[in-house]
Amino acid sequence: MQIAIIGNGIAGITAARFLRKYASHDICVISDESDYFFSRTSLMYLYMGHMRLEDTKPYEDSFWVKNRIQLRRARVMAIDRAQKQLLLQGGEQLSYDFLLLATGSKPRELACPGSGLPGVQGLYHLQDLERMEKMSQGLARAVVVGGGLIGIEMTEMFHSRRIPVSFLVRESDYFAGLLPSEEAAMLSQHILANGIDLRLSTELSAILPGEDGRVAAVETSAGERISCGFVGITVGVRPQVDFLRDSGLALGQGLLVDTFLQTSDPFIFAAGDCAELRQPLPGRAAIEALWYTGRKMGEIVAYNILCAAAGKEERMRPYEQGVWFNSAKFFAIEYQVYGWVPARPTAEEASIYWQGADGLRSVRLVYDRSSGAVLGFNLLGVRFRQEVCEQWIRDRASIDQVLSQLRAAHFDPEGYPSIEQQLRDAYAAQV
Repeated sequence: MQIAIIGNGIAGITAARFLRKYASHDICVISDESDYFFSRTSLMYLYMGHMRLEDTKPYEDSFWVKNRIQLRRARVMAIDRAQKQLLLQGGEQLSYDFLLLATGSKPRELACPGSGLPGVQGLYHLQDLERMEKMSQGLARAVVVGGGLIGIEMTEMFHSRRIPVSFLVRESDYFAGLLPSEEAAMLSQHILANGIDLRLSTELSAILPGEDGRVAAVETSAGERISCGFVGITVGVRPQVDFLRDSGLALGQGLLVDTFLQTSDPFIFAAGDCAELRQPLPGRAAIEALWYTGRKMGEIVAYNILCAAAGKEERMRPYEQGVWFNSAKFFAIEYQVYGWVPARPTAEEASIYWQGADGLRSVRLVYDRSSGAVLGFNLLGVRFRQEVCEQWIRDRASIDQVLSQLRAAHFDPEGYPSIEQQLRDAYAAQV
Protein backbone atom coordinates (compact mmCIF):
# COMPACT_ATOMS: atom_id res chain seq x y z
CA MET A 1 0.00 0.00 0.00
CA GLN A 2 1.26 3.49 -0.91
CA ILE A 3 0.77 6.36 1.54
CA ALA A 4 1.64 9.77 0.13
CA ILE A 5 2.26 12.84 2.29
CA ILE A 6 2.33 16.32 0.77
CA GLY A 7 4.44 18.56 3.00
CA ASN A 8 7.62 17.88 4.96
CA GLY A 9 6.93 20.15 7.93
CA ILE A 10 6.38 19.02 11.49
CA ALA A 11 2.91 17.55 10.86
CA GLY A 12 3.85 15.58 7.76
CA ILE A 13 7.15 14.29 9.11
CA THR A 14 5.68 13.31 12.48
CA ALA A 15 3.01 11.36 10.60
CA ALA A 16 5.65 9.65 8.45
CA ARG A 17 7.62 8.61 11.51
CA PHE A 18 4.62 7.14 13.27
CA LEU A 19 3.34 5.44 10.13
CA ARG A 20 6.70 3.68 9.93
CA LYS A 21 6.58 2.90 13.64
CA TYR A 22 3.22 1.18 13.30
CA ALA A 23 3.42 -0.42 9.81
CA SER A 24 5.62 -1.36 6.84
CA HIS A 25 3.62 0.31 4.04
CA ASP A 26 5.36 2.40 1.37
CA ILE A 27 5.63 6.03 2.48
CA CYS A 28 6.47 8.94 0.19
CA VAL A 29 6.87 12.52 1.46
CA ILE A 30 6.65 15.20 -1.22
CA SER A 31 7.82 18.79 -0.82
CA ASP A 32 9.17 21.48 -3.12
CA GLU A 33 10.58 23.57 -0.26
CA SER A 34 13.62 21.56 0.85
CA ASP A 35 15.31 18.21 0.40
CA TYR A 36 15.05 17.37 4.09
CA PHE A 37 12.90 18.23 7.06
CA PHE A 38 14.21 21.19 9.02
CA SER A 39 13.03 23.14 12.05
CA ARG A 40 10.97 26.04 10.69
CA THR A 41 11.17 27.82 14.04
CA SER A 42 14.93 28.14 13.46
CA LEU A 43 14.70 30.33 10.36
CA MET A 44 15.54 33.46 12.32
CA TYR A 45 18.63 31.84 13.82
CA LEU A 46 19.95 30.96 10.36
CA TYR A 47 19.79 34.62 9.38
CA MET A 48 21.33 35.73 12.67
CA GLY A 49 24.26 33.35 12.20
CA HIS A 50 23.49 31.28 15.30
CA MET A 51 22.89 28.11 13.27
CA ARG A 52 23.64 26.57 9.89
CA LEU A 53 20.99 24.85 7.79
CA GLU A 54 22.44 21.43 8.63
CA ASP A 55 22.08 22.30 12.33
CA THR A 56 18.30 22.72 11.90
CA LYS A 57 17.76 19.17 10.64
CA PRO A 58 16.56 16.98 13.54
CA TYR A 59 17.57 13.78 11.71
CA GLU A 60 20.67 12.70 9.84
CA ASP A 61 20.22 12.37 6.08
CA SER A 62 20.66 8.60 6.37
CA PHE A 63 17.63 8.38 8.67
CA TRP A 64 15.17 8.40 5.77
CA VAL A 65 16.75 5.55 3.82
CA LYS A 66 17.22 3.54 6.99
CA ASN A 67 13.54 3.91 7.85
CA ARG A 68 12.38 3.42 4.26
CA ILE A 69 10.70 6.80 3.97
CA GLN A 70 11.01 8.10 0.42
CA LEU A 71 11.58 11.83 0.03
CA ARG A 72 10.57 13.55 -3.23
CA ARG A 73 11.55 17.13 -4.08
CA ALA A 74 8.61 18.07 -6.26
CA ARG A 75 5.58 20.37 -6.48
CA VAL A 76 2.10 18.86 -6.53
CA MET A 77 -0.08 20.77 -8.97
CA ALA A 78 -3.37 18.89 -8.60
CA ILE A 79 -5.05 15.79 -7.18
CA ASP A 80 -7.04 13.33 -9.28
CA ARG A 81 -9.20 11.81 -6.55
CA ALA A 82 -11.03 9.44 -8.91
CA GLN A 83 -7.77 7.84 -10.04
CA LYS A 84 -5.99 8.43 -6.70
CA GLN A 85 -3.12 10.18 -8.40
CA LEU A 86 -1.05 13.27 -7.75
CA LEU A 87 -0.11 15.42 -10.74
CA LEU A 88 3.42 16.76 -10.27
CA GLN A 89 4.93 19.79 -11.93
CA GLY A 90 6.43 18.58 -15.19
CA GLY A 91 3.63 16.12 -15.89
CA GLU A 92 4.68 13.14 -13.77
CA GLN A 93 1.95 11.29 -11.91
CA LEU A 94 2.24 9.58 -8.53
CA SER A 95 -0.32 7.07 -7.27
CA TYR A 96 -1.52 6.74 -3.70
CA ASP A 97 -3.88 4.56 -1.69
CA PHE A 98 -4.16 7.04 1.19
CA LEU A 99 -3.08 10.65 1.15
CA LEU A 100 -2.13 13.05 3.93
CA LEU A 101 -2.25 16.75 3.16
CA ALA A 102 0.16 18.62 5.44
CA THR A 103 0.81 21.60 3.19
CA GLY A 104 1.22 24.17 5.98
CA SER A 105 0.67 27.91 5.63
CA LYS A 106 1.65 30.84 3.47
CA PRO A 107 2.03 34.49 4.51
CA ARG A 108 -1.08 36.64 4.20
CA GLU A 109 -0.82 39.40 1.66
CA LEU A 110 -1.59 43.01 2.49
CA ALA A 111 -3.92 44.82 0.12
CA CYS A 112 -2.24 48.19 -0.34
CA PRO A 113 -0.63 50.03 -3.25
CA GLY A 114 2.84 48.68 -4.01
CA SER A 115 2.43 45.35 -2.20
CA GLY A 116 3.73 43.47 -5.26
CA LEU A 117 6.99 45.41 -5.58
CA PRO A 118 10.36 43.63 -5.40
CA GLY A 119 11.59 43.81 -1.82
CA VAL A 120 8.13 43.25 -0.29
CA GLN A 121 7.63 39.81 1.26
CA GLY A 122 6.68 37.68 4.23
CA LEU A 123 8.69 35.06 6.14
CA TYR A 124 7.51 31.48 6.34
CA HIS A 125 9.36 29.28 3.85
CA LEU A 126 13.06 28.63 3.39
CA GLN A 127 12.84 30.46 0.06
CA ASP A 128 11.51 33.55 1.90
CA LEU A 129 14.63 33.51 4.06
CA GLU A 130 16.86 33.19 1.00
CA ARG A 131 15.21 36.24 -0.61
CA MET A 132 15.50 38.17 2.64
CA GLU A 133 19.20 37.31 2.80
CA LYS A 134 19.78 38.69 -0.69
CA MET A 135 17.83 41.86 0.03
CA SER A 136 19.87 42.51 3.18
CA GLN A 137 23.08 43.16 1.28
CA GLY A 138 23.73 46.89 1.61
CA LEU A 139 20.29 47.49 3.09
CA ALA A 140 20.05 50.90 4.79
CA ARG A 141 16.65 50.44 6.48
CA ALA A 142 13.85 47.90 6.68
CA VAL A 143 10.20 48.29 7.60
CA VAL A 144 8.26 45.47 9.24
CA VAL A 145 4.45 45.61 9.22
CA GLY A 146 2.34 43.59 11.66
CA GLY A 147 2.42 43.05 15.40
CA GLY A 148 2.58 39.27 15.59
CA LEU A 149 5.25 36.69 16.36
CA ILE A 150 6.80 36.64 12.89
CA GLY A 151 6.93 40.44 12.95
CA ILE A 152 9.03 40.59 16.11
CA GLU A 153 11.26 37.79 14.80
CA MET A 154 11.94 39.64 11.55
CA THR A 155 12.58 42.84 13.49
CA GLU A 156 15.14 41.11 15.70
CA MET A 157 16.76 39.51 12.66
CA PHE A 158 17.50 42.88 11.08
CA HIS A 159 18.51 44.34 14.44
CA SER A 160 21.08 41.55 14.88
CA ARG A 161 22.86 42.82 11.74
CA ARG A 162 22.62 46.43 12.84
CA ILE A 163 20.18 47.22 10.05
CA PRO A 164 17.82 49.97 11.27
CA VAL A 165 14.21 48.79 11.28
CA SER A 166 10.88 50.56 11.72
CA PHE A 167 8.20 48.30 13.21
CA LEU A 168 4.62 49.33 12.37
CA VAL A 169 1.94 48.00 14.74
CA ARG A 170 -1.67 49.06 14.32
CA GLU A 171 -2.61 48.33 17.96
CA SER A 172 -1.90 50.68 20.87
CA ASP A 173 0.77 48.22 22.11
CA TYR A 174 2.65 45.29 20.61
CA PHE A 175 0.65 42.04 20.84
CA ALA A 176 -2.29 43.95 22.37
CA GLY A 177 -4.79 41.78 20.53
CA LEU A 178 -3.65 38.67 22.40
CA LEU A 179 -2.13 39.89 25.67
CA PRO A 180 -3.70 41.81 28.57
CA SER A 181 -2.80 45.50 28.58
CA GLU A 182 -0.09 45.26 31.27
CA GLU A 183 1.89 42.57 29.44
CA ALA A 184 1.46 44.28 26.06
CA ALA A 185 2.75 47.58 27.48
CA MET A 186 5.68 45.77 29.09
CA LEU A 187 6.70 44.22 25.76
CA SER A 188 6.35 47.54 23.94
CA GLN A 189 8.75 49.13 26.41
CA HIS A 190 11.19 46.25 25.98
CA ILE A 191 11.14 46.60 22.19
CA LEU A 192 11.79 50.34 22.47
CA ALA A 193 14.59 49.71 24.99
CA ASN A 194 16.33 47.59 22.35
CA GLY A 195 16.54 50.58 20.02
CA ILE A 196 13.72 49.60 17.67
CA ASP A 197 11.74 52.34 15.93
CA LEU A 198 8.39 50.98 17.16
CA ARG A 199 5.45 52.89 15.69
CA LEU A 200 2.28 52.05 17.61
CA SER A 201 -1.27 52.78 16.38
CA THR A 202 0.25 53.00 12.91
CA GLU A 203 -0.82 51.27 9.71
CA LEU A 204 0.70 50.97 6.28
CA SER A 205 -0.98 53.14 3.62
CA ALA A 206 1.23 52.57 0.58
CA ILE A 207 4.55 51.11 -0.56
CA LEU A 208 6.40 53.38 -2.97
CA PRO A 209 8.83 52.33 -5.73
CA GLY A 210 12.14 53.92 -6.60
CA GLU A 211 13.54 54.62 -10.04
CA ASP A 212 14.72 51.00 -10.32
CA GLY A 213 11.21 49.68 -9.65
CA ARG A 214 12.08 48.25 -6.25
CA VAL A 215 10.61 49.37 -2.96
CA ALA A 216 12.06 52.72 -1.87
CA ALA A 217 9.75 53.97 0.88
CA VAL A 218 6.45 53.49 2.69
CA GLU A 219 3.70 55.88 3.67
CA THR A 220 1.95 55.37 7.01
CA SER A 221 -1.55 56.12 8.21
CA ALA A 222 -0.05 59.07 10.11
CA GLY A 223 1.06 60.60 6.81
CA GLU A 224 4.74 59.86 7.40
CA ARG A 225 7.16 58.69 4.72
CA ILE A 226 9.86 56.19 5.74
CA SER A 227 12.66 55.48 3.27
CA CYS A 228 13.54 51.77 3.12
CA GLY A 229 14.77 49.04 0.82
CA PHE A 230 12.75 46.17 2.29
CA VAL A 231 9.19 45.79 3.60
CA GLY A 232 8.34 42.71 5.66
CA ILE A 233 4.61 41.89 5.62
CA THR A 234 3.88 39.88 8.76
CA VAL A 235 0.11 40.17 9.15
CA GLY A 236 -0.47 36.48 9.76
CA VAL A 237 -0.62 33.31 7.69
CA ARG A 238 -3.32 31.35 5.91
CA PRO A 239 -3.60 27.67 4.95
CA GLN A 240 -1.77 26.71 1.78
CA VAL A 241 -4.66 25.08 -0.06
CA ASP A 242 -5.01 27.14 -3.25
CA PHE A 243 -4.02 24.22 -5.47
CA LEU A 244 -6.95 22.24 -4.03
CA ARG A 245 -9.71 24.66 -5.08
CA ASP A 246 -10.75 22.42 -7.98
CA SER A 247 -10.23 19.11 -6.15
CA GLY A 248 -13.79 18.80 -4.88
CA LEU A 249 -12.57 18.52 -1.29
CA ALA A 250 -14.59 20.47 1.28
CA LEU A 251 -12.76 23.70 2.04
CA GLY A 252 -13.29 26.58 4.42
CA GLN A 253 -10.26 28.72 5.04
CA GLY A 254 -8.38 25.43 5.13
CA LEU A 255 -9.19 21.75 4.56
CA LEU A 256 -12.27 20.88 6.58
CA VAL A 257 -11.63 17.81 8.72
CA ASP A 258 -13.67 15.85 11.24
CA THR A 259 -12.55 14.87 14.70
CA PHE A 260 -10.39 12.10 13.19
CA LEU A 261 -8.64 14.59 10.83
CA GLN A 262 -10.39 12.98 7.85
CA THR A 263 -11.44 15.23 4.96
CA SER A 264 -14.61 14.89 2.89
CA ASP A 265 -12.76 12.15 0.97
CA PRO A 266 -12.36 9.01 3.15
CA PHE A 267 -8.97 8.30 1.55
CA ILE A 268 -7.55 11.76 2.29
CA PHE A 269 -6.60 13.18 5.69
CA ALA A 270 -5.15 16.56 6.68
CA ALA A 271 -2.99 17.79 9.56
CA GLY A 272 -1.13 20.88 10.67
CA ASP A 273 -1.64 24.46 9.58
CA CYS A 274 -3.80 23.52 6.57
CA ALA A 275 -6.38 21.54 8.60
CA GLU A 276 -9.55 23.31 9.72
CA LEU A 277 -11.54 21.53 12.42
CA ARG A 278 -15.26 21.36 11.73
CA GLN A 279 -16.02 21.38 15.46
CA PRO A 280 -13.29 23.08 17.50
CA LEU A 281 -13.58 23.35 21.27
CA PRO A 282 -15.50 26.38 22.60
CA GLY A 283 -13.18 29.37 22.67
CA ARG A 284 -10.60 27.68 20.43
CA ALA A 285 -9.80 28.41 16.80
CA ALA A 286 -10.65 25.95 14.03
CA ILE A 287 -7.14 26.46 12.61
CA GLU A 288 -4.23 26.56 15.06
CA ALA A 289 -1.08 27.22 13.05
CA LEU A 290 1.42 26.14 15.69
CA TRP A 291 4.37 23.76 15.77
CA TYR A 292 2.94 22.01 18.83
CA THR A 293 -0.45 21.30 17.28
CA GLY A 294 1.18 20.11 14.06
CA ARG A 295 3.23 17.56 15.95
CA LYS A 296 0.23 16.33 17.92
CA MET A 297 -1.92 16.06 14.79
CA GLY A 298 0.81 14.17 12.96
CA GLU A 299 0.88 11.41 15.55
CA ILE A 300 -2.90 11.02 15.69
CA VAL A 301 -3.42 11.12 11.92
CA ALA A 302 -0.83 8.39 11.32
CA TYR A 303 -2.75 6.01 13.57
CA ASN A 304 -6.08 6.90 11.95
CA ILE A 305 -4.80 6.43 8.40
CA LEU A 306 -3.69 2.92 9.29
CA CYS A 307 -7.04 2.18 10.92
CA ALA A 308 -8.84 3.33 7.78
CA ALA A 309 -6.48 1.32 5.59
CA ALA A 310 -7.25 -1.81 7.62
CA GLY A 311 -11.00 -1.21 7.46
CA LYS A 312 -11.12 -0.59 11.20
CA GLU A 313 -12.48 2.95 11.27
CA GLU A 314 -14.19 2.24 14.59
CA ARG A 315 -10.74 2.20 16.20
CA MET A 316 -9.74 5.66 15.01
CA ARG A 317 -8.80 8.11 17.73
CA PRO A 318 -10.26 11.61 17.90
CA TYR A 319 -7.89 14.55 17.80
CA GLU A 320 -8.27 16.49 21.05
CA GLN A 321 -7.08 20.08 21.13
CA GLY A 322 -6.25 19.79 24.83
CA VAL A 323 -4.99 22.64 27.01
CA TRP A 324 -3.88 25.64 24.94
CA PHE A 325 -0.14 26.23 24.92
CA ASN A 326 2.16 28.55 23.05
CA SER A 327 5.64 29.98 23.51
CA ALA A 328 7.82 32.64 21.92
CA LYS A 329 10.71 34.98 22.58
CA PHE A 330 10.67 38.77 22.37
CA PHE A 331 14.32 39.82 22.30
CA ALA A 332 15.45 38.90 25.86
CA ILE A 333 11.99 38.01 27.23
CA GLU A 334 10.72 34.45 26.98
CA TYR A 335 6.96 33.91 26.78
CA GLN A 336 4.75 30.94 27.69
CA VAL A 337 0.98 30.73 27.97
CA TYR A 338 -0.97 27.77 29.30
CA GLY A 339 -4.75 27.58 29.17
CA TRP A 340 -7.17 30.51 28.94
CA VAL A 341 -5.70 34.00 29.30
CA PRO A 342 -7.91 36.50 27.44
CA ALA A 343 -6.70 39.95 26.47
CA ARG A 344 -9.93 41.32 27.93
CA PRO A 345 -11.39 39.13 30.71
CA THR A 346 -15.12 38.74 31.23
CA ALA A 347 -16.96 39.51 34.46
CA GLU A 348 -16.71 35.81 35.41
CA GLU A 349 -12.89 35.84 35.29
CA ALA A 350 -10.38 37.27 37.72
CA SER A 351 -6.61 37.31 37.67
CA ILE A 352 -3.54 37.86 39.82
CA TYR A 353 -0.82 39.89 38.17
CA TRP A 354 2.75 40.44 39.29
CA GLN A 355 5.45 42.34 37.41
CA GLY A 356 9.11 42.60 38.36
CA ALA A 357 10.63 45.99 39.01
CA ASP A 358 13.10 45.38 36.15
CA GLY A 359 10.25 45.33 33.61
CA LEU A 360 11.49 41.98 32.26
CA ARG A 361 9.35 39.52 34.24
CA SER A 362 5.65 39.11 34.85
CA VAL A 363 3.18 36.39 35.84
CA ARG A 364 -0.59 36.33 35.47
CA LEU A 365 -2.84 33.62 36.92
CA VAL A 366 -6.40 33.65 35.59
CA TYR A 367 -9.14 31.92 37.58
CA ASP A 368 -12.90 31.57 37.68
CA ARG A 369 -14.34 34.19 39.99
CA SER A 370 -17.12 31.99 41.38
CA SER A 371 -15.47 28.56 41.69
CA GLY A 372 -11.85 29.68 42.10
CA ALA A 373 -10.71 27.15 39.48
CA VAL A 374 -7.48 28.17 37.72
CA LEU A 375 -8.01 28.73 33.98
CA GLY A 376 -4.63 29.86 32.68
CA PHE A 377 -1.08 31.10 33.19
CA ASN A 378 0.65 33.94 31.31
CA LEU A 379 4.42 34.07 31.80
CA LEU A 380 6.95 36.61 30.59
CA GLY A 381 10.58 36.15 31.62
CA VAL A 382 9.53 33.43 34.11
CA ARG A 383 9.32 29.69 33.47
CA PHE A 384 6.76 27.28 34.88
CA ARG A 385 6.63 23.57 34.11
CA GLN A 386 4.16 22.88 31.34
CA GLU A 387 2.98 19.50 32.62
CA VAL A 388 2.27 20.89 36.08
CA CYS A 389 0.31 23.89 34.82
CA GLU A 390 -1.69 21.79 32.37
CA GLN A 391 -2.57 19.27 35.08
CA TRP A 392 -3.85 22.04 37.36
CA ILE A 393 -5.99 23.39 34.53
CA ARG A 394 -7.39 19.97 33.62
CA ASP A 395 -8.14 19.21 37.27
CA ARG A 396 -9.70 22.66 37.76
CA ALA A 397 -7.45 23.12 40.78
CA SER A 398 -8.40 26.08 42.97
CA ILE A 399 -6.38 29.26 43.03
CA ASP A 400 -5.61 28.65 46.71
CA GLN A 401 -4.26 25.18 45.94
CA VAL A 402 -2.13 26.43 43.06
CA LEU A 403 -0.64 29.27 45.09
CA SER A 404 0.20 26.94 47.96
CA GLN A 405 1.91 24.46 45.60
CA LEU A 406 3.47 26.92 43.17
CA ARG A 407 6.98 25.66 43.89
CA ALA A 408 6.08 22.45 42.00
CA ALA A 409 5.80 24.47 38.78
CA HIS A 410 9.03 26.44 39.26
CA PHE A 411 11.38 25.86 36.33
CA ASP A 412 13.84 28.74 36.40
CA PRO A 413 17.57 28.08 36.80
CA GLU A 414 18.98 27.42 40.25
CA GLY A 415 19.50 30.64 42.16
CA TYR A 416 16.98 32.57 40.05
CA PRO A 417 14.82 34.88 42.22
CA SER A 418 11.63 33.16 43.37
CA ILE A 419 8.33 34.98 42.86
CA GLU A 420 5.92 32.61 44.64
CA GLN A 421 5.54 34.79 47.72
CA GLN A 422 4.99 37.92 45.63
CA LEU A 423 2.09 36.18 43.88
CA ARG A 424 0.59 35.05 47.17
CA ASP A 425 0.91 38.60 48.49
CA ALA A 426 -0.76 39.98 45.38
CA TYR A 427 -3.64 37.55 45.78
CA ALA A 428 -4.05 38.38 49.48
CA ALA A 429 -4.15 42.10 48.69
CA GLN A 430 -6.69 41.52 45.93
CA VAL A 431 -9.18 39.46 47.92
